[in-house]
Amino acid sequence: MKKNIIYNGDCVAILKSHIEDKSVDLIFADPPYNLSGNGLKWEGNLTGGDWYMVNEEWDKMTPPEYLQFTRRWIGACQKVLKDNGSLYISCTYHNISEIMIVLKQLNFKINNVITWQKTNAMPNMTRRVYTHSTEFVVWAVKGKQWVFNYNDLKKLNPERQKDGSLKQMRDVWPLPLVQGRERLRGKNGKAMHPTQKPEEMLKRIIIASSNPGGLVLDPFVGSGTTVAVAKQLGRNWIGIDKNKSYIEAAQARIARVANSGVRDTC
Repeated sequence: MKKNIIYNGDCVAILKSHIEDKSVDLIFADPPYNLSGNGLKWEGNLTGGDWYMVNEEWDKMTPPEYLQFTRRWIGACQKVLKDNGSLYISCTYHNISEIMIVLKQLNFKINNVITWQKTNAMPNMTRRVYTHSTEFVVWAVKGKQWVFNYNDLKKLNPERQKDGSLKQMRDVWPLPLVQGRERLRGKNGKAMHPTQKPEEMLKRIIIASSNPGGLVLDPFVGSGTTVAVAKQLGRNWIGIDKNKSYIEAAQARIARVANSGVRDTC
């Protein structure tokens, strides 16, 4: 089995044909949320710049299709996870129900639902509902002896006790949407990938639920955040994506990490 590679293709097919059973320590998945189709956009916004809602063909399914899709890819992930492996799934209130149902059907244990509080969330356009400023990351485990590097996570926690001592990492993470130098952009200046996740989020997850030299897999690798951070932290990694342009951007990102020689000491 090859490691430190990004495969181009359908993640279910790749997981079944190229990844050994019970070989992966940690999977982070940012699957389609099934939200595309309305074409909402906000051009000329003075506070946060132009904003475009996700509107991609890979993110358009009927509700029955989406539930079936969720069952297929999570089932394929279960097959390649070690018996003490962890699966983290990014989601919103729109698709968390399908994810939770499938995880329970497949006998995963759900340890936490982490709330990502987006500190720079876009204002609400319709003015008819509360501003959407959160997403979720469901942490589920396959067996009983899961990896959780409690002390390393405490060191990483920016919050401190009143006396300045280390504090347990809570399940609410205030982190900004990706912007500035971290945001990958295409030739047109727009965000290269519509749902790029913060490196800090993946750093916490990878340090918490894997060890140096372990294998981290992302079945929807997109802009490459998971594999780039895994490389930086001394883990082996595998990425999968259907979109060749995303893969090219992710590979360039990985090369920059490799060339920089950056290693985290946590």
